[in-house]
Amino acid sequence: MGVPGEAGPVAMWSLVLLLPLLLAVQDTHALWKVWLPRDISAMTNSCVVIPCTFMYPNGARTHHGVHSIWYFGQPYPQLFPPVVFKSRTDVVHESFKGRTKLLGDLNQRNCTLLINNVGTEHSGKYYFRADLGGANIYTYPDFSELKVLEQPNIDVPEEILSDVNLELTCYAPDNCPDMTPEIQWLFTDYLPDPEFTSEYTEESNTAVLSNTLSFTPRPMHNGQLLGCRVFYPNTTQVMEGSSVTLHCEVDSNPAARISWMFGDQELLWDTAPNVSLSLDDLSPAQEGLYTCVGDNGFGAMNASLYLSIKFPPREPVVNSSLTVLEGSTLLLHCSTQGSPAPTLTWLKDGELVGTITADELSVLEIFEVTPQGAGQYRCLAENEHGRASSSLNVTVEYGPMLLEESKCTVVREGVQCVCMAVGNPEPTIEFHLPDLNITINQTDNRYNYYTHTDGHTSTAMIKLREKGERGGSAAVNVHCTMSNIYGSSSFLLELQQEKKYMMAVIVGTIGGVAVIAFIIAAVRYVGHNNKKEDASTGQDRVLDNPALYYSAVKKDKQNLRKKVLKTELLGSKFNSILEETTGEEGSYAPMGTLANMERQELNYAALEFGGARSREGGPRRAGDDGSDYSEIKAK
Repeated sequence: MGVPGEAGPVAMWSLVLLLPLLLAVQDTHALWKVWLPRDISAMTNSCVVIPCTFMYPNGARTHHGVHSIWYFGQPYPQLFPPVVFKSRTDVVHESFKGRTKLLGDLNQRNCTLLINNVGTEHSGKYYFRADLGGANIYTYPDFSELKVLEQPNIDVPEEILSDVNLELTCYAPDNCPDMTPEIQWLFTDYLPDPEFTSEYTEESNTAVLSNTLSFTPRPMHNGQLLGCRVFYPNTTQVMEGSSVTLHCEVDSNPAARISWMFGDQELLWDTAPNVSLSLDDLSPAQEGLYTCVGDNGFGAMNASLYLSIKFPPREPVVNSSLTVLEGSTLLLHCSTQGSPAPTLTWLKDGELVGTITADELSVLEIFEVTPQGAGQYRCLAENEHGRASSSLNVTVEYGPMLLEESKCTVVREGVQCVCMAVGNPEPTIEFHLPDLNITINQTDNRYNYYTHTDGHTSTAMIKLREKGERGGSAAVNVHCTMSNIYGSSSFLLELQQEKKYMMAVIVGTIGGVAVIAFIIAAVRYVGHNNKKEDASTGQDRVLDNPALYYSAVKKDKQNLRKKVLKTELLGSKFNSILEETTGEEGSYAPMGTLANMERQELNYAALEFGGARSREGGPRRAGDDGSDYSEIKAK
């Protein structure tokens, strides 16, 4: 019983010892602290300063001073992350060589880091590691994430309305002490009364400069290109291939040692009141931050400027020529370099497609490409110093499609059928006569088969000369089949011209009959009125074997029908064929008796009553010209 009773105090003591130990461990870790901005940004080709302050336990002894390491990407040394800066040696990752410098004093627990001439490849997380010597080495889990911007950010509202005030804000980071940015809006010359407002914001040791453009847009401004750019007043801009001389003058006693630095590389030094650095045949690789350092042993000072090398756009790099299938997605890439950054424009067969991009990379994306998407695409790069372009060809392959020119028509020899199709690859065409179970293609010479290819358009033609080739009837039953590697389709060709011809015959015949009926009705109506007039006056006239004359009139019914048909086809008035025609020299030919006249087909006649006398045999009255129609009796 005694042994178990003693277990209680032992267990309690162990627990009491364990608690202070845990508290001690937690307190020790609490003393390893670091303060740095969680997010920070910088413009390409500028610099960035990452503010940093750290703490370590007071009881930790420093062996040979305090040292530090900055890591990129991750904090675990065993995974060999890229070394950004190392105070013990100059061994750093290749991408940071000559770019980094520790601005802070580690003995004062200041770990501020400067990175010069930053690029997009430097975007990422940065971790700090303190090295006090021995076992007092600690990598802080907190990090600062750097975002390197190729161009400033523009805050654009989700909705832009006409005649409503619009505000666009351009942001640029200001975290490089040697280079103070300025913001300039582009393409604002045609805006109505634009206003500009600048603002400087600093938070968590990071600074942002902004500039707001205010104006009231109109419908005419729809689609207008606007932009902003960031530049640095303490920047010297020179053209590629030119020369420049940088001067540095230091006033000190004793004379200072003056040196020109490009990153961590010392280009020139001298102990003199002033030193000039000459650079010839400049290239973009020489763009960057140049620093003049003066040191006379009693103190040191430095001044920096950014040398910007301007050059026109390089020839854009685009895709090689492409062949795509109809309905697929087309991606065209265009990249170039230029200073300032060029605008990239895509053109198809000389016309604008897509949008204008103010960047060194542009991707033109076309969804569900159609045959009309084929052509020459050109990427045009432009800046204020020049332009360059590159082209590629896009070929779209697709199945055959029938063109509306395909049809059968009536010709003098019979029926001619034409089939036209477009496709890529160009389609092959054959004809099929289902009534005769015959297939006609370019290997068959019985039906005058003809074929022609022009680009992606194929044309085939046949002539059916005999009625047997048309299925033994007036109807034409011809199928056109077109095919390539992407598909095949067949269509029935309609006899279009035959329908028009039959319609013309029907309309012409009906029209001719109607005209003749109208003429007959008119003649009867006039004769009936004259009979009434003669009956009322009681002045009948009798002819003694009168001579009856008629003007020469063609009486051929076949010619009449042809004229009626021709008149209808030409769209003229039917009565145009009812013109009086005379015999030779306008003479009249005697016709004979009335009995003979009744057997004639008179279309139009001029009658003369030269020997007319009254029924009573009295002489004719003056003024009676004999032009009235009288009752005619044959003896």
